[in-house]
Amino acid sequence: MAIPAAAVVVPLGLLFLLSGLVVNLFQAFFFILVRPFSKNAYRRINRVLAELLWLELVWLIDWWANVKVHLYADLETYQMMGKEHALAMCNHRSDIDWLVGWVLAQRSGCLGSCLAVMKKSSKMLPVIGWSMWFSEYLFLERSWAKDESTLKSGLQRLQDYPLPFWLALFVEGTRFTQAKLLAAQEYATSTGLPVPRNVLIPRTKGFVSAVSHMRSFVPAIYDVTVAIPKDSPQPTMIRLLKGQPSVVHVHFKRHLMKDMPESDDAVAQWCRDIFVAKDALLDKHIADNTFGEENFRDTGRPLKSLAVVICWSCLLILGVLKFLQWTSLLSSWKGIAFSTVSLGIVTVLMHTFIQFSRSDRSTPAKVAPSKAKNRGEQDANQKKQH
Repeated sequence: MAIPAAAVVVPLGLLFLLSGLVVNLFQAFFFILVRPFSKNAYRRINRVLAELLWLELVWLIDWWANVKVHLYADLETYQMMGKEHALAMCNHRSDIDWLVGWVLAQRSGCLGSCLAVMKKSSKMLPVIGWSMWFSEYLFLERSWAKDESTLKSGLQRLQDYPLPFWLALFVEGTRFTQAKLLAAQEYATSTGLPVPRNVLIPRTKGFVSAVSHMRSFVPAIYDVTVAIPKDSPQPTMIRLLKGQPSVVHVHFKRHLMKDMPESDDAVAQWCRDIFVAKDALLDKHIADNTFGEENFRDTGRPLKSLAVVICWSCLLILGVLKFLQWTSLLSSWKGIAFSTVSLGIVTVLMHTFIQFSRSDRSTPAKVAPSKAKNRGEQDANQKKQH
């Protein structure tokens, strides 16, 4: 990590980690003392606590880096956002798609009840992963044999969720990169599927399971498409921390759950068809650099995240000063060494967060068939032609 970057990352990291640990402690307290007696009361309390932490990351986008998140949606979709349970099916375009989702959830009034299906290792991340666990995020191992029952039980737990929630599902199974696109194109060519240009091939088992178990209590599916304009740099976590702006375009389209096909195979095909349409929509976005100005919705830049960060900063600065005054920590070499080690730990943790978010370090979805199988299929096709 370069020195200028570290100079920014360390103070922001201190703010996030210290405030996050406070939030985690309160989450644990209410999880132990309230949840056993009233799960819904705990959920309402946790929603407020989670927002106090996650609004810091919304502030990072809105006010620190000044990233512009442009929402495109028809009027019906826009009016229902945040007012109902919804399964959000997203493409995974950038390192910060999940943060962009939090920004739009905050605009819609459901940030504290915004959920997602994440890889299992995410819950081990200090502060943010722990907060997600307390908030009932679903964590999978990317092995369907292990994940099927975990996903089913996690979805069933949401049946009595007392507040409108979004459950985000990245059905591509991994973040988009050119290398993964080439692998997806090779796989599509070998199996007779439509060859993607801007998305990866969806892994439909999780989506089919979600639809199957959420039909009775989730009224809508949001088809969410994320795109980066041609004249905007790709947003990354390190760019956010450095305060470097970007622009992200997000298209929302609402589908009624009651209109979904009944059979699992038909639901899987519906998902694949949506991604073919999503690919075409992204082609149009590349050509026009917009999802259509007639569907643009100005969501503004709410002051709430700025107010929360100011409050956290004042509280923590006051607390640290009182602690230093009480302990005289910086008056001895041991105290200085302890402070230096603490700052080093913060730097390492923030570096871990940044590396964890990078798309080039994410694990690709295992969808490609073996070469032997490909050759067998090609030989069979050639025999049929002759």
